[in-house]
Amino acid sequence: MSEEAAAAPPPEEKKKHKKKKEENGEEGEKKEGGGGGGKRAQRATSNVFGMFPQTQIQEFKEAFTLIDQNRDGFIDIEDLKDMYASLGRTPSDKELKEMLDESPGPLNFTMFINLFGEKLNGTDPESALMNAFAMFDPDKKNFISEEYLKDLLENMGDNFSAEEIRQTWKEAPIQAGKVDYEKFVHLIKRGNEEL
Repeated sequence: MSEEAAAAPPPEEKKKHKKKKEENGEEGEKKEGGGGGGKRAQRATSNVFGMFPQTQIQEFKEAFTLIDQNRDGFIDIEDLKDMYASLGRTPSDKELKEMLDESPGPLNFTMFINLFGEKLNGTDPESALMNAFAMFDPDKKNFISEEYLKDLLENMGDNFSAEEIRQTWKEAPIQAGKVDYEKFVHLIKRGNEEL
């Protein structure tokens, strides 16, 4: 018997060690088209769930479930193809792979929320958004005319399309032709969580 063979753990020890590594997320099945990889994926923790209120996490879960067409707990290229097909679009495999590569590992629900957290935390803080709206509210009543705001969105900055405005207005807090921008900022930053 060689020294290497004598030093190697018995096969049952290897199995236990591998199982323990899998349970700790140190090793696992990598789905084809499931995103990047590497150590960063191993460090994704449940702390991401503390970044959002429970209601918003539930909304993320619903969105994830809609995209995860084959219900395997991961979003892969085939899931994205199906989702885009349902929207009447057909991006190339290269575009879909680039989307998935934004994830440092297989795109499971935790990684999905992690990506959203990074994107949402990249938005301006509530105070900056409130100050931006306040610039268009000289009377400081926390309301802006719906038509005035619509005109600003269509003609300034990124120039929203009619469809983008329609989508924005879907849940916007509009009453009597006025947008309550304090509630609107809250909706942008926190979803439908109670004010």
